[in-house]
Amino acid sequence: MDKQAIAIEVVYARADKQELLRLTVPRGTTVRAAALQSGMDAHFPELDLAAAPLGIFGKAVAKPDEQVLEEGERVEIYRPLIADPKEVRKQRAAKAAKSKAEAAGN
Repeated sequence: MDKQAIAIEVVYARADKQELLRLTVPRGTTVRAAALQSGMDAHFPELDLAAAPLGIFGKAVAKPDEQVLEEGERVEIYRPLIADPKEVRKQRAAKAAKSKAEAAGN
């Protein structure tokens, strides 16, 4: 491999389908540029690679348009959250408390 290029992976997954693409990109490629170059949106037309949240090996990248990739890194394209995790936990706790109160009342 050319010393000016690095090997990386770009991944995206839905509940029903996932894709992992191996790419060779020029050294100095940013996280966002790699996502755009991957062509992942051809596999998942709903993806907006220019705006999607991105990460590397499970860790969100705050500035994907600035962070430069290293050899062997895996760029992860994240789906937007359907529900706020804090709100879901709060609702689950309220439901559990209600069930417990109803059980104690019987």
